[in-house]
Amino acid sequence: MKITATLCRLAIVVGILASVSTQAATPLQQQGGSTAILMEGFHWDSTNYSGPDWYVIMTNNAADMKALGITHVWFPPPSDSGSAQGYLPRQLNVFNSEYGAQSELQNAINTFAGQGIKSVVDTVINHRVGTTNYIDFTNPTWDCTSIVSNDSSVGGCGTPDTGETFTAARDLDHTNSQVAAGIPAWMALLKNMGFTGLRYDYSMGYRGAIQANYTNAFNPDFCVDEIWTTLNLSNINAHRQIEMNYMSGDGASCTNSSDPTCGGGNGATCGTFDFTTHGLLVEALNNNDYNVLADSNNNPAGAIGWWPAMEVTFVDNHDTGPAESCNSGQNLWPVPCGSVMQGYAYILSHPGIPTIFYPHVYNWNLRSQILPLVNARKAAGVNSTSPVSIQAATSGLYAAIITGTVHKLAMKIGPNSWSPGAGWTLQTSGNNYAVWMN
Repeated sequence: MKITATLCRLAIVVGILASVSTQAATPLQQQGGSTAILMEGFHWDSTNYSGPDWYVIMTNNAADMKALGITHVWFPPPSDSGSAQGYLPRQLNVFNSEYGAQSELQNAINTFAGQGIKSVVDTVINHRVGTTNYIDFTNPTWDCTSIVSNDSSVGGCGTPDTGETFTAARDLDHTNSQVAAGIPAWMALLKNMGFTGLRYDYSMGYRGAIQANYTNAFNPDFCVDEIWTTLNLSNINAHRQIEMNYMSGDGASCTNSSDPTCGGGNGATCGTFDFTTHGLLVEALNNNDYNVLADSNNNPAGAIGWWPAMEVTFVDNHDTGPAESCNSGQNLWPVPCGSVMQGYAYILSHPGIPTIFYPHVYNWNLRSQILPLVNARKAAGVNSTSPVSIQAATSGLYAAIITGTVHKLAMKIGPNSWSPGAGWTLQTSGNNYAVWMN
């Protein structure tokens, strides 16, 4: 019965890929009003330990994540890989990795489901490495036509790349029938394991409409893309426009959620990580420059100021920040270590779907400071599309009032003092941050 259903699905997907248009299907959590809270359940150094496999460690913390208010947990790439972290997928259909055995992965997904937490899989579909050389793809076996003709290495004999080049592996040709059928077949295996959400790695490596077909076939409840580009502080709008364009389709213009092209056309199948907000937090917290957090219309200057329903906010992740300590991990674009809680005070009080980073809770011992912020968000009924009224965005201070479905939250970050006035009850505070409720 399952085999028949899978074959039918593959036939449908291949037929869709052959057509020009794609019918968008916006995942539940990206439709607006989401109360989801995501945890990135790993970091760059998660495979470096000599103790239990990482999947076992994740499983052991499932109940605690539930108590912290986590609704979705982001798993690392699950397939066999040429790199420990999983971002050079090798044998896609082999689910034993440096993070643990397939049985441990399955147990972790089942355990989280038992806690009411949905599992999000890190989906690396832009590129692949061979089993023994550059192009001998096995499990599944694909020939050289599955590699774009202008790949950075020799051996590709498919059609030209539809996106940016990834030099560390072979860029896949998603117009090729082997890839067009093989990717959704692999994703069907992931769905059968119990994954309900998708995180796409390096999403700018291929056309958005191609990915939309895969997403529609999987039918996730949560979906987020990694669209990471350079932030020019003199032209912030250009940075968030890239995110809007990708979400709304291949190059379509989309500036806010009231724009008729937003949520229609070929896009809206997947949200994006709000790298604009992340970059602005890095700037504000490094340079006491909190005025960058408000745009010319006095709205949040990140992508949440334009299309908050589709945005997933974060303080740091496995790429941008440290891992289990301030001086570990990649540190490619980190929030300053001493200001991490200001970042959480911002994302956990503001619209968008906030992400909590595993090491901040379990290695940096920030759980006791993060939990009151989560509780305040929940008590006020703040969600992914809650309105924001910025009260101050100056050197040394950012303050805002966010209207939830039950109460309002007032918050401030920065060294300068600020209070929302009478009638507000302080919920939590710390070094250069505070949150109140009314």
